[in-house]
Amino acid sequence: MRGDFRSEQDRSPKAPRKGNAPWRSFWVATWLGWQIESNWTDPLLFAIYSMIKPLASAAILVVMYGVVTRGQFEHPIFPYIYLGNAFYIYVGAVMTGVSWAVIDDREHYRTLKYIYVAPVHIPAYWLGRGVARFLTGSFAVLITMAAGVLFLRIPFRPAEVDWPLFLVSLALGVVMLALMGLVLASISLMIAHHFFLIGEAVAGALYLLSGAIFPLEVLPPWLRPLGFAMPITYWLELIRRSLLGDLARGFPTLSGFTNGELLGILAGLSALFGVLAALSYRLCDRIARERGLIDQTTNY
Repeated sequence: MRGDFRSEQDRSPKAPRKGNAPWRSFWVATWLGWQIESNWTDPLLFAIYSMIKPLASAAILVVMYGVVTRGQFEHPIFPYIYLGNAFYIYVGAVMTGVSWAVIDDREHYRTLKYIYVAPVHIPAYWLGRGVARFLTGSFAVLITMAAGVLFLRIPFRPAEVDWPLFLVSLALGVVMLALMGLVLASISLMIAHHFFLIGEAVAGALYLLSGAIFPLEVLPPWLRPLGFAMPITYWLELIRRSLLGDLARGFPTLSGFTNGELLGILAGLSALFGVLAALSYRLCDRIARERGLIDQTTNY
């Protein structure tokens, strides 16, 4: 079916254009996303699942590290790795949360065509749907951090944390991840259902290229430029520095950069992905409309 999926506001020149439409779409999608994410079971089971999943993932990393280093958990690289793994949870959660909304609405609920003809700001709607994954991801990060501090002696001292740097870096990083997710959501308009894990696939690839679990110096020389081109690399470094202080500065990858320089690089790369998100949405949206992909289901 090939239809005109412009909203009533787009088709009617007399229809008012309200400036708060993106915000309204975002908040409604946030509420909807949370309802979808949390209504598959009772609250107690959902809470247990939310705690066990991140702890199991962290336990795998801890066991691997213990085997490779023969139990040298007192080495400074352990908190460096542990924090990288903990906050990398946001990467998969946010990017997958935003991109998955396209497949979920088109293939599972088959409502994407109705959303397109409604007075909804589509990119804001996708970003709002990703907030639910951000909230569950935040819970997973807190659980992982608490386990590291209580049982693995991660040197986390709240009085010594650079809280302004942490909050600014976290906020900027989440925005950056949401924009990357918007790029993947735009691409998802043109792919089949069996590629629904595109967000997790990209997050898995970047896990090795962003210094999440080891410094970039471990990578082959021809792969390192890819790591330095990724904003996630600089985001994780800022998170580590804000929480660990001078301990994080002892690792060579980005030790030559100041905090201000890292923030500037992260902001610049985030702005670049913002431009890419806008361009990719315009291009993929136009192609999807022309090819009749908005209401085409592929979960055969």
